[in-house]
Amino acid sequence: MHTDRNTLFEKLWQNYREVTPSAAQIHQILGAEENQAIVNDHIALRTFNLAPVGLNALAQHFLALGYREGGEYHFKNKKLYARHYEHSDPEAPKVFISELLTEQCSPELQARVNELVAGVTQEQVAADNFLYSGRHWDLDYDTYRNLLKENEYAAWLAAWGYRANHFTVSVNHLQHFHTVADVNQLLKDKGFRVNSAGGEVKGSPEDLLEQSSTMADQVPVEFRDRNATIPSCFYEFALRYNKPDGNRYMGFVAASADKIFESTNFSTQ
Repeated sequence: MHTDRNTLFEKLWQNYREVTPSAAQIHQILGAEENQAIVNDHIALRTFNLAPVGLNALAQHFLALGYREGGEYHFKNKKLYARHYEHSDPEAPKVFISELLTEQCSPELQARVNELVAGVTQEQVAADNFLYSGRHWDLDYDTYRNLLKENEYAAWLAAWGYRANHFTVSVNHLQHFHTVADVNQLLKDKGFRVNSAGGEVKGSPEDLLEQSSTMADQVPVEFRDRNATIPSCFYEFALRYNKPDGNRYMGFVAASADKIFESTNFSTQ
């Protein structure tokens, strides 16, 4: 387990950036506009609810760094369960971890996913680099396509393995952009694709959280039998509002997150 939070997030960022070239570009554009460091609101990680890779196993890496459990979230249609983790240091990025409830999926999907996870050891999951270690299994293109037909999340995870699914710009910390819509406009002006599922801005001041995201980059992946270009990761933007007690809301909104998940869908946008 990492003993240094900054090192872990830096490694996660480097690994994420390698397959998300648009995030590196947007980070640079915003950094130039702002003339200051861009603050990361949160990252998200995906996994299967199977030993030894379940949500709790991934969370151990953050609990060991002083994080504590926040809210829990249910995504019935997507067959997902999630929790977020936060730190007493308000500048520490939050962490959103979701897992696929495999038992709710078809026997075929369950069999395939069990085969993928069968070779992963507890030692690998506990290793410092696990959260940015990528895929731990061999995968052929047909298996990927078959998973994709039933469950996009399962297919994405099978293809990409363990890495940050997205990083998130804290709009609260930007000086020149005060709304999520402002950021979206900048992105569109620069030729980036914004996720429009459920509207380009997800959430509202009443929800205490507004979010948007790019659509995932399309990146070549090596499968056992061929290379294919598929959706990788995306960049998110979040604006948090204060609760009635004056403290900033640190949780997530399930209805918004549900649409954010669709940023990795195959898109014709």
